[in-house]
Amino acid sequence: MAADDKRTPATRDRPATPAGASSRGEIDAFLNAARSLAPAGEGRGRLIFALDATMSRQPTWDTACRLQAEMFEEARKVGSLDIQLIYYRGFAECRASRWVSDAGALRDLMTGIECRGGNTQIGRILGHARKETGKHKVGALVFIGDAVEEPIDKLAAIAGELGLLGVKAFVFQEGRDPAVERAFREIARLTGGAYARFDVKAAGQLAELLRAAAVYAAGGMKALAKGGGEGRRLLIEQMR
Repeated sequence: MAADDKRTPATRDRPATPAGASSRGEIDAFLNAARSLAPAGEGRGRLIFALDATMSRQPTWDTACRLQAEMFEEARKVGSLDIQLIYYRGFAECRASRWVSDAGALRDLMTGIECRGGNTQIGRILGHARKETGKHKVGALVFIGDAVEEPIDKLAAIAGELGLLGVKAFVFQEGRDPAVERAFREIARLTGGAYARFDVKAAGQLAELLRAAAVYAAGGMKALAKGGGEGRRLLIEQMR
């Protein structure tokens, strides 16, 4: 669905930031927690998968699409989970798919998206997640982006509301802009979620990272804590 609010035309003209290497200290907890975990919990979990599709991501978009498709395949393996894709690009364009249990359908939709110049609309992503969980509980929000061009205080306010609603944000940064990292970490912290780098060279790691988020969305903290272990403990601590 297309968002209906209007914004002042704006563009961003800055060099694309190459994907950096994943920070081992930040993602090891995710990886350890994701291994050997089976989905748990009753009912169907819901996970929103959000993407920045603005022009700065064009240099790595094709590779990212392939890796994100692998993420969707991992999500397909997690039972009792519905996924919604939302992306922004261009002039105030922000679209969300319907909720589906077929991850392949979202994969096909994602691979058909083309990047377009425009400003970030992270506030609309967070606001959408808030609205959706008001209708029916959303377990987790996964966001992948490389820039923040909105006032962090406004984003933090919405992120705080998501945290109160129990929607944890797993925020992945492409590139190494320190200002972006600070903003992404704050969003993750306020929601009780987690932050990590998005490394297009590490398909296996990313697949496991999404699986960890999907397991949480499907079964909650109980699913992540199942079986114990240092990695699981570290993940749970990061998400508090």
